[in-house]
Amino acid sequence: MFANEMAKATCIIGHKRSHKCNEEVEEPQKTKKKRKVDEDTCQNQHQRKEKKSRLSAGLFGEDCEISHEQVYEFLKYAALGKRHNASQPSWCRIYHRRHLAKVVVIVLQEVSQLYFYRFYLQFRHLRRAFQHRFSLPPTSANFIASVCGEGISMKHQNSIQGSASASSGHISKNSDLQKDPIIEKYGEEKHGLTSYILTLEEMRKYNYPLEGSFGCENYVHTQCERPRTDSSPLFGLDCEMCLTEKGNEVTRVSLVDAEGRCIMDELIKPETQILNYLTRYSGITRKILLPVKTKLPEIQDKLKKLLPRDAVLVGHSLNADLHALQMIHPSVIDTSLLFARHKGRRFKLKFLAKAVLGKEIQCENKVGHDPTEDAEAAIELLQYFIDQGPRKVVELNLETVLSAPNLMELSQQKSALQLQQNGIQKQSSEPPSIPQPWRFLDHLNAAGQKTLLLSRKELASSGLGQNSLSTSNKQILKRAIQEVPLSSFSVIQFALRSEHVAPNLVAEVCEKMRIQLADMLTVYAGPFDKDFCLKSLRREFKKCGPIQSLTVLTETHQPHICIQYEVLEAAQLAMESLNGADVAGSCIKVQRPVTVMMLDCDMLIKELEMDIENEGVIYVAGLKKTLTEIDLQEKFSHLKDLQALFWPRDLKRGKHRNYCFLKFQTSESALEALQDINRQGAEGSQLQSRKALTTSHLHRWICHMAHNDGKPIQLAHRILHVKKEQLYASEQDLRKKLKKLDHSIKKLYRSLENNTLCVVLLPGVNSVHGSFSGLGLMGIKEESKSSVC
Repeated sequence: MFANEMAKATCIIGHKRSHKCNEEVEEPQKTKKKRKVDEDTCQNQHQRKEKKSRLSAGLFGEDCEISHEQVYEFLKYAALGKRHNASQPSWCRIYHRRHLAKVVVIVLQEVSQLYFYRFYLQFRHLRRAFQHRFSLPPTSANFIASVCGEGISMKHQNSIQGSASASSGHISKNSDLQKDPIIEKYGEEKHGLTSYILTLEEMRKYNYPLEGSFGCENYVHTQCERPRTDSSPLFGLDCEMCLTEKGNEVTRVSLVDAEGRCIMDELIKPETQILNYLTRYSGITRKILLPVKTKLPEIQDKLKKLLPRDAVLVGHSLNADLHALQMIHPSVIDTSLLFARHKGRRFKLKFLAKAVLGKEIQCENKVGHDPTEDAEAAIELLQYFIDQGPRKVVELNLETVLSAPNLMELSQQKSALQLQQNGIQKQSSEPPSIPQPWRFLDHLNAAGQKTLLLSRKELASSGLGQNSLSTSNKQILKRAIQEVPLSSFSVIQFALRSEHVAPNLVAEVCEKMRIQLADMLTVYAGPFDKDFCLKSLRREFKKCGPIQSLTVLTETHQPHICIQYEVLEAAQLAMESLNGADVAGSCIKVQRPVTVMMLDCDMLIKELEMDIENEGVIYVAGLKKTLTEIDLQEKFSHLKDLQALFWPRDLKRGKHRNYCFLKFQTSESALEALQDINRQGAEGSQLQSRKALTTSHLHRWICHMAHNDGKPIQLAHRILHVKKEQLYASEQDLRKKLKKLDHSIKKLYRSLENNTLCVVLLPGVNSVHGSFSGLGLMGIKEESKSSVC
């Protein structure tokens, strides 16, 4: 909001200056009427310029993975505005939405984030035209359906209609039903609650606190030791946490009974200093906790008194709540495991509440989650499972529903199923008619606004009514340039051919990406004297950023060291600041490995610096371990136009690292801050700074890859033994294909009308050959470069 006010102030100041200039220049005398016309024209032009659509996306930080449902809600709001229950998404705001000319969605099927960064230099247009970038979870379902709501109605309707037949649901063969993980575990018949209580082995497997377990020595036992029956009392439990010096500590706990009545809702004062209130999820703020005096032992005693001796606790991923409470309870039911699918895949509580119960929880317009609401939802999910039985739960076909975020009619569909099960629904020769979800594209068509879907054969076969089948990307591009100007909302899908994503080639690309990243994160330094101090060397090089490994090389005439950093900026800063410097009494040379894949390294570093997402962002290293977030904010509060601060954490221990990223409103302010910090470093400060190289989501990805010592999971054992010449030729062909895709997007983007919202989506891959995240890029054509990120 402050940034918006600043932008308005700047605009007003600029407007006044223009009038001042007009007063200073000598002009012939004009009539008052003429002058008034000129002023009105200037004012109208200024207003039109001020109302130009723009985006403001909160994607600077670790939490920059956007779900398919969030993308769907964003596109829905862009297309409809506040009509038809469309609300402004919290993760990205569209200012002056009514002035958007059109909305265009471009999908690059079979392309993942891995391809984007492995062939980064080939995507010349994508990385320069779109200012906002975010990660997408990998998908194996119909991606178009999940982000636009298309292609789901007919598929989902069939699954519901089939439930009236003897075969029941979407599972036509009894043999398929028997293979379902829920049926395999619980059978088809209904059972009482004791059948769903976790066994001791399951509690151990899913890291529930148990007596004698490591780390649970000081945990408090609820003393609920009576035998459980199907009539034992149920209690829903949920906690909210804040991040403290110890890690995650509980700050709020709620307990509800089987009727949904809240019997406990308490705030808790953590033992150690809070580093992050996690308000977005916990709803807790400093103001809320300030008067709280209640400590964890008091809550433990209260829970022990409230719970009957045969109580069964119910929750969603309840192990985390019990660990936060530091309590042991012998009888628990975990709804995340109850509804788990193949390979242990679990659903989020928010999705299950909507899909199964028809309830909205954890809404974006609320600040944080409500633990009472979450605990009640967990109780109701268990009750639904007990009342309807495993077979009816399987027939809900939740995995199909998950691929489409528009779930507005699910409560009606659930009611129809219940009516049928209770025998209230009359027998009929025809299956019951279930309403289809009302998609936002339907609203556009009903309002007379044309929608366009252009794709290849795969999308045409999914049952979409308004698509045009083309056989090549070239034909799709030609049709798109002609027809997009005539449509208010367009979805254009380009695709690679299937042979370009064969398992062996994907594995090879992934392995090369891992090797390239490792080489870019590695520097060699030396020579040193034989009696050098390794500890002081580590301390010196650690000033540039976190070190993953440091190895002494003795094969050379004089000792050298090999350092692998965890972030690209640290390795580059070591190259720039320590090459030719006097370290440990020796004038050393710092260099990167020389390999074939590193020949383009300098060019790649330069292009990363120029990446539009890195505009106004700098990297700062040398932070002390004792700093808190408040200290850090105060430390940089004097810097002009500081907009956001991103302080990463260690992926394993959860503690803050010795570096951070600062984002400024302009590149000029970022350059001034960089010079100011480096000037302090020259005067004795430990801080060092340079331009950022990695965007927020890429930074997290690189850290994950850096901690992966072996080959990528699920791929190392799948690398096929094929001739290197064949793999090389396939990769070169893939490189050309991706470059052509980038060129096609460039042509299409140039043909778009000004003020058009353009969203490019790389769906990612989730298959037996591996799981790779997707990537989203978006921007408004001719969007101002000073738009707030």
